[in-house]
Amino acid sequence: MPQVEIYTSPLCGFCHAAKRLLKQKNVNFQEIDVAANPARKPEMIQRANGGRTVPQIFIDGEHVGGCDDLYALERAGKLDALLSA
Repeated sequence: MPQVEIYTSPLCGFCHAAKRLLKQKNVNFQEIDVAANPARKPEMIQRANGGRTVPQIFIDGEHVGGCDDLYALERAGKLDALLSA
């Protein structure tokens, strides 16, 4: 199973939706709460090529994007392949 990391904040509805989809797929992920740990936000921005909003999602170190991007992969039938690599 690939390593999945998701940068989040607790009041973000898109973060909750992305985590819900990953949980439905029984994917373990590392959650990095940038509200509780603001020192990690510059790291997120750098890794996400300037992306400043949460969530920012990475699968095996590859930037997937945000919640909309994750759901787009799911609709296109590409998410399962990424998660089973």
